Amino acid sequence: MVNAVILMNVKRDSIPSVAETLADLPGVSEVYSVGGRYDLVAIIRVANNDDLATLVTEQIRAIDAIVNTETLIAFRAFSRHDLDSMFSIGLN
Repeated sequence: MVNAVILMNVKRDSIPSVAETLADLPGVSEVYSVGGRYDLVAIIRVANNDDLATLVTEQIRAIDAIVNTETLIAFRAFSRHDLDSMFSIGLN
């Protein structure tokens, strides 16, 4: 499993529609509109680097309203949420 975070600058009037388009793409787990230097943040979970490359260079790049992106590839994932879900199904 490859996890990545994509930070995006988007044309102002297009933020909601781009977020919805991104959320519908296979491999995009979550999309957040955020304040600060970037407009949207997408959380990516795909099977391998080839799937990530296809998602970023073909599918996301094809969305015209996205002005700029920065992709951060995760080396390791540390998630309290994953631990909580394990305990909720009885694994102690």
